[in-house]
Amino acid sequence: MLLQKAPCPHDPYHPPPPSSPTTFRFKSSNIVTFLRHNHNNNQPHLSTSFHNHKPTTTTATEKLSKSSGTSNSCISSSSSGSFSLIRTKMVAMVAVDPYVLWTFFASLLGFVALSVLRRRNYVNGMAKDRSKVQKNKNSTNKSLVSEQCVKSSDEGEFRPVYGSGTDVIIVGAGVAGAALAHTLAKEGRRVHVIERDLTEPDRIVGELLQPGGYLKLIELGLEDCVEEIDAQRVLGYALFKDGKNTKLTYPLEQFHSDVAGRSFHNGRFIQRMREKASKLTNVQLEQGTVTSLLEENGTIKGVQYKTKDGQELKAYAPLTIVCDGCFSNLRRSLCKPQVEVPSCFVGLILENCELPFANHGHVILGDPSPILFYPISSTEVRCLVDVPGQKLPPIANGEMANYLKTVVAPQVPPELHDAFISAVDKGNIRTMPNRSMPANPQPTPGALLMGDAFNMRHPLTGGGMTVALSDIVVLRDLLKPLRNLHDPASLCKYLESFYTLRKPVASTINTLAGALYKVFSASPDEARKEMRQACFDYLSLGGTCSTGPVALLSGLNPHPLSLVVHFFGVAVYGVGRLLLPFPSPKRIWIGARLILSASGIIFPIIKAEGVRQMFFPATIPAYHRAPPVE
Repeated sequence: MLLQKAPCPHDPYHPPPPSSPTTFRFKSSNIVTFLRHNHNNNQPHLSTSFHNHKPTTTTATEKLSKSSGTSNSCISSSSSGSFSLIRTKMVAMVAVDPYVLWTFFASLLGFVALSVLRRRNYVNGMAKDRSKVQKNKNSTNKSLVSEQCVKSSDEGEFRPVYGSGTDVIIVGAGVAGAALAHTLAKEGRRVHVIERDLTEPDRIVGELLQPGGYLKLIELGLEDCVEEIDAQRVLGYALFKDGKNTKLTYPLEQFHSDVAGRSFHNGRFIQRMREKASKLTNVQLEQGTVTSLLEENGTIKGVQYKTKDGQELKAYAPLTIVCDGCFSNLRRSLCKPQVEVPSCFVGLILENCELPFANHGHVILGDPSPILFYPISSTEVRCLVDVPGQKLPPIANGEMANYLKTVVAPQVPPELHDAFISAVDKGNIRTMPNRSMPANPQPTPGALLMGDAFNMRHPLTGGGMTVALSDIVVLRDLLKPLRNLHDPASLCKYLESFYTLRKPVASTINTLAGALYKVFSASPDEARKEMRQACFDYLSLGGTCSTGPVALLSGLNPHPLSLVVHFFGVAVYGVGRLLLPFPSPKRIWIGARLILSASGIIFPIIKAEGVRQMFFPATIPAYHRAPPVE
């Protein structure tokens, strides 16, 4: 650093500047000492400020000290002028010289070192990844959803590779499984679906989707699955009893004109959903039979299954969802099943006939139990005859056909009688047990039950698909904030809220289905007969007495308390009919038994569903459970 000696303008004798200007060579420490000393002692003389420093500055100091008094006074007086400029330059050099430069060089060296280390780690990581991928190149199963999905090992095990793999395994591709696969895949999950049979199903149930279920279908983006399958709009129900009838219409005034129920061939609907799910690149839809769940230390790690060609394979994922239907062979590992079979459905298809009320489901309060009619295409009407108990007349020897013609046919509306007899003669008679099972989960890390494998109700009200789709919406919303599913214990605890959040919709439809079946079935008990007649008359009143129960049945009003109010409204209405105009001891006794019978019907169903979960879900701790911190 150079500092040139400036001439004093007040010095009368000032020698001309030498050919080589006088310079001062300062170290940064000298400058700091100088500034501090000058500030503390208020000494403006340059010569006294450096008298203790090294000889490199002594020569210049001696020359200054030999100058005349005028020269010294000049230096002193110029401290506010030229010397202030010198001091400013020194301060600037002090600020830049020692610390900034060294800091810059140290940071540069640190940056270079970090870059080298990071490059080395990256190369090592890539080498490990390549070695893992190389181990999986000889896999026996090549049907992958995408390049970064699941790799198969030589032992037939699907193991996730680094940075990829299956997020969710879904067992079953029915209504619940196919809809769930599409929903989770849209959320970015990698889904592996294993279905026992990918051909079009041929079932006699799961053919009526209530308006509440159709709204859930819209919410999941699957509403187009009821298109191009000749699905029929359903606007309500018609009840028939003892030659009388009443029409019940869904309360759809506040919804878009497209919102209504839908009835269709179950197989066509499922195939449309499977097709839509399989079009997503992160869905692998595979035909195979899951034989068992893979468990390690109480945690479900995946499934073992047999492919279509008989090969035994294992698939792994952090979450396995079992949706394999009412005949599930896996539910015992994940819940405590209490399956009841109160009756069986006998199914027929009536062709080229018109229902008394177009675009309505028809319920005949027959003897011994209800008979259902609803359209499933533009030319076909499904007939379901409920037969109480599990023992059915044999079909092979003609006893079933005889039962349908002699017992059921006389109760069928005249408009449908001939078509019914023709369907019986045609011989295509199908049967299906009606199962009922309350949701009784056994939370297991790594696994979840859904659909009919988890919860069933009598199919009289056609609410099964509505419950399944509603459950999928609840699960989707719960999993949405989670990026990682690889902490089974935390995930299991978090998903306990699923069992509570699903209750308003599920318990309302379950309770109504069980209660209505018992009310609509014939009974020799006088109190039950009065209850059945009271229910028909109550629904025939119109207004709230009609729209309220129908809103519950259709899934548009998922409020259990409203269900209880209307159910006991029917009972009270029945008692009123008995006591008016003049009560008698017999009528009073029947009225009391009617109330007791109504309580005996609905309270056991509510108890099985869970009183607290149905009516006070917010008091369940899991209701407010937040997602686990990742």
